Amino acid sequence: MSLATEVADTSTGRWSWHQLRTVVIACSAVAVVIASMAALYTALPQIAVATGANQTQSAWIVDGYTLALACLVLPAGALGDRYGRRLLLIVGLVIFTAASVIPVVSSAVTALIAARAIAGVGAALVMPSTLSIITAEFPENTAGRAIGVWAGFAGSGGLFGLIGSGLLLHWWSWQSIFVGLAVLAAVLAAAGFGLTESRSSTAAGRDPFGALTVIATVGLLVWALIAVGDRGWSDPYILCGFAGSVLAGAAFVTIELRVRRPLLNLRLFARRGFGSGAASITVQFLVTFGMFLIVVQYLQLILGYSPLRAAVAILPMGGALIGLSWVSPHLALRYGLRWPTTAGLVVIAAGLGMMTRLTPSSGYLGVLIPLFVISAGLGLAAAPATTAIMTDTAVDTHGVAAAVNDAAREIGAAVGIAVAGTVLAAGYHSAIAAALPRLPEPARTPVSHSLAATTELAHQAGPRAQPLLDLARTGFLDGMHHTTLVLAVISLVAAVALAFGAPGRPRKVDRQD
Repeated sequence: MSLATEVADTSTGRWSWHQLRTVVIACSAVAVVIASMAALYTALPQIAVATGANQTQSAWIVDGYTLALACLVLPAGALGDRYGRRLLLIVGLVIFTAASVIPVVSSAVTALIAARAIAGVGAALVMPSTLSIITAEFPENTAGRAIGVWAGFAGSGGLFGLIGSGLLLHWWSWQSIFVGLAVLAAVLAAAGFGLTESRSSTAAGRDPFGALTVIATVGLLVWALIAVGDRGWSDPYILCGFAGSVLAGAAFVTIELRVRRPLLNLRLFARRGFGSGAASITVQFLVTFGMFLIVVQYLQLILGYSPLRAAVAILPMGGALIGLSWVSPHLALRYGLRWPTTAGLVVIAAGLGMMTRLTPSSGYLGVLIPLFVISAGLGLAAAPATTAIMTDTAVDTHGVAAAVNDAAREIGAAVGIAVAGTVLAAGYHSAIAAALPRLPEPARTPVSHSLAATTELAHQAGPRAQPLLDLARTGFLDGMHHTTLVLAVISLVAAVALAFGAPGRPRKVDRQD
């Protein structure tokens, strides 16, 4: 192959074969590790029956992965800068593959939870490596479109996980999900050897205390946000978790401002592009995952969809998101971060506002239109925010910058699920509370817990339980409307803040890190 075909034509934006292969492998890898977060949602009932897992154990089968990933992604980005991003990608995929094999050979609950946590460690190595490999492969003036594609796949990974697991469960057992994840990761690990290695060109310092304190900060915060749905906001353990996160965060800031070569240069957040991009990503994932939590339940519990049908119903979001993520970097190049981000968040808020009017008679079309609107907003805002984070840092620190981008996604998702779950539960409980004293004692706990439990109880009791089921559905819809309104307000407030805080059209400046 000639040198001319190996080098991208920067005037036309045409990618070389090697660059195209890099984008395909990196985007596939990030899609697999993000899909793994959502892939088990549809399989949890089968897993609980097969393994005897209780409600708490079932939750940690999913959340153990998220917690390990969120804790380690920032130190993993620094390791990639130091030792090589391709190396970390391959090692992470190998760990992910090995961990995904464990549930195939052992169905013990403890083994399953441990396997998910180990897979989260592998995912933490993979996620920042994928983005930093892309940005190292492309010149800065042509990287925007590649980052946009990456952002589209990263944003759609959860949808791929839902639909993929639903299809596998249609024909095979829950263990087939782990087989599928292991095979995909193994293939990508082998393909990773064909990528170009990249690392920091300067000697990276070691910051073990910074790594430990950031792990404690993020780990305690994410754990508290995950556990709050089960324990409640006033639980002493939850309050201690938040307090510990604050203390560890204060220690992290103190350390990073004093060490000669910090794990994360906190002064980066003072830059309008980097700080605004991180804030935008956090809010986007907060409202998106909060929305997913309620929409999946609406489709299954109100419209009566099966898990597979519900996953397929949400899938069109991915096409709109990926399509606009291809275009939005050009808007950011012309108008800067401010207007695509602000417009995207306003569009997201509009879609969430439309969901406040959903009723049982709205049907699928009533859900599909708001989903398209929200996905259009994400397509406008996601890629420019990620591009701002990466282009506002030097190439030598792109691993850490990518890790900040990924950590913002994880923390935003955890906050969104906690907020949406709390508001939804409050609305449901306020509607159902008056009926609880009139119910038999054994029925009060499941009815007060959720609409899903009430629906199951009503099916067992027959037609006489229909009034109770109608009341529970009304309570769920009230909670859902309140939740979407809260998420819409959060999105609008962020849009206003970023309209003033995000940078406009970028100018050529020399970056000093």
